[in-house]
Amino acid sequence: MFDSLLLLVTATFLLAGFVKGALGLGLPTVSMGLLAVSMPPAQAIAIVIVPAIVTNIWQTFGGPYLRDIFRRLWPLLAGTAAGVWLNAGSLTGPYARYTTIALGLLLAINAIIGLCKFNFTIARRNEKWAGGIVGLITGMISAATGVQVIPSVPFLQAIGMEKEELIQALGVFFTVATLALGLNLTGAGLLTAATALPGAVAMAASFAGMFIGQAVRTRLQPDIFRRWFQIGMIVLGLYLATNALAKLMS
Repeated sequence: MFDSLLLLVTATFLLAGFVKGALGLGLPTVSMGLLAVSMPPAQAIAIVIVPAIVTNIWQTFGGPYLRDIFRRLWPLLAGTAAGVWLNAGSLTGPYARYTTIALGLLLAINAIIGLCKFNFTIARRNEKWAGGIVGLITGMISAATGVQVIPSVPFLQAIGMEKEELIQALGVFFTVATLALGLNLTGAGLLTAATALPGAVAMAASFAGMFIGQAVRTRLQPDIFRRWFQIGMIVLGLYLATNALAKLMS
């Protein structure tokens, strides 16, 4: 049973790391979605959180834009941390049984938004107040599902960053979000010795996947890869939501 868990963790994080290396995001999204097929989201996020933090820190320092990113995004970062704190306990509280449904719907909605390629921009003068609101909403969703992509990623894509700056900005944002979430999990007692070995395996597999993804990033056709990735996440999200709903109704 334990060996099966480690095999599942290894395969999941190799794929999630590859996606993160190729696209600059996706490790918590992919890993949470796949692990939630066979375990409660609270258990999944306890395995996901450490490799997510470490790989995000790695991405944070992978470019020269760090000072400008903090100057532009501090309201988003502060709002996210506040939202995670305000919704602490949602993974283990009375509504925890609905978490898998929420996670599945979130994955599907995020993928649909990515496929539809909604093009909108946010003027520089509106970045800070809008970023604070987006961060607060993202943080509250993250505390309940372990995923930080809605509405933060569309916001970051709308403020007009260059590709490499955006990838580093995603690393900065996800570092703050996962650190805040990690504090929540520690306070809830979800990070225990039992998660240490799966977490270590997940981290090693994540880095292996990231290195492969980064190595082939320039050779991929990004639009095609992203499209099939989003289609897969829609299927996975709908499966999670419908399966969890069926269990609740049975």
